[in-house]
Amino acid sequence: MLFEEMEFGYYTEAERQARAALEHYEDGKMNHALRALDAAIELNPANSSWHFNKALTLDSVSRFEEAIKEYELALQLNPNDLETLNSLAVDYTRTGRYDSAIEIFEHIEQLDPQFEPCYCNRIITYTEMELHDLAEQMFYLAQQIKPDCALCYYNIGNSLFIRGRYKKAAHCWLKTAELEPSHPQVNYRTAQAYWADGQMQPARQHFLAELRENPGDLEVILDFGLFLLELDEIEPAKEKFNRILELQPDYAPALFYLGEIALNLTDFEHAADLFKQALQEHHELPGPRYRLAELALAKGQKQKAADYLLAELKLNIQSPEALVSMGSMLLKIGEPHYAIHCLLRAVDIDNTNALAYYYLALASAANNRPQDAADFFAHALDLNPRDVNVLRDSAILNMKMGRLRQAAEKVNKARAIALKDRRLKKLHQKIKFASLAEGVGQWIRT
Repeated sequence: MLFEEMEFGYYTEAERQARAALEHYEDGKMNHALRALDAAIELNPANSSWHFNKALTLDSVSRFEEAIKEYELALQLNPNDLETLNSLAVDYTRTGRYDSAIEIFEHIEQLDPQFEPCYCNRIITYTEMELHDLAEQMFYLAQQIKPDCALCYYNIGNSLFIRGRYKKAAHCWLKTAELEPSHPQVNYRTAQAYWADGQMQPARQHFLAELRENPGDLEVILDFGLFLLELDEIEPAKEKFNRILELQPDYAPALFYLGEIALNLTDFEHAADLFKQALQEHHELPGPRYRLAELALAKGQKQKAADYLLAELKLNIQSPEALVSMGSMLLKIGEPHYAIHCLLRAVDIDNTNALAYYYLALASAANNRPQDAADFFAHALDLNPRDVNVLRDSAILNMKMGRLRQAAEKVNKARAIALKDRRLKKLHQKIKFASLAEGVGQWIRT
């Protein structure tokens, strides 16, 4: 969207301020542009284009809620302006007001079915709503009007990537780059698609291409560092994270990943220092407290480890894997109640995570809730029937609950999978002796 042009010949003070705002905007001086527009609007609040331009300036500094108010004021003065309607719908999407965005887009379509941006931008809205079939419909409708829209290919690439269709996403982003070589971060997105698809060499090439264009993009440098870590290229990865700190010394994720490298190199003291620095710079960053809890637990400092983990739980952790790891550690520390809370969050996010149900079973057993434990073991086995650890521990629980037939069934299944496991052999013998003892007891009682 371009800053709306205005004719300037003989002009009033309000128009002089509006002209100054345009010059500031083009120079990237957004705060100056906003002050000039405020002055123009104060003198003449009935000019819809000035409200539109103010909204556009607010968008450029990510002040979307304020921009929405200005777009709405512009529409009160000029209700059917397509550019203003489209920009408002985009900001509704940015702020999570998806139904309002769709309503505006559909209104634009009624006003002018050939206005291609209302289809192109609706791809983003439907992608955010996880309505990917509708996102594809919008892509094909936009194609009928403007077959070579770079933004359409970029937007539908995001939908494909989210669905795990990485090859098609890469194809769409390559098409974006062909149509608009200067499109922001298109090489970066292509690198991510190739990386997710396991195509490491083209991923590397596109990371490097993005960094040639934008050598100071911290997000790209960080992701490239993580890419290099996955390839076990430790020193180049360290160089990337240190490069970030040269550009922005308080960038907490770079400190955290340097801590991860130190931890893997068993330089525990340095790792702990880096994790603490990361927390000082970004108190809400997920990860450092978990690692500090691990280090504390390794030193036998259970209370300190528990304090770190409980502080981590207050964050909005959305990774089931991280929550399962935290739950298992809380269980080791002897905090089954908190472990259950943590693990239930994991299965709320991903109810197919067998490991979460396994640890829920262990935590429930430790919390003296054997029936809950049995139910969680059953869930884990429904998801992964050949997990020897779950079969073994489920057999132990059933034996303790006096369910010897079920215990024997579980241990026999485990032994069929792990024939040489001595622990399973001993457990089988215990269950067999317990069954014999129960039989003798019943014979004596009769």
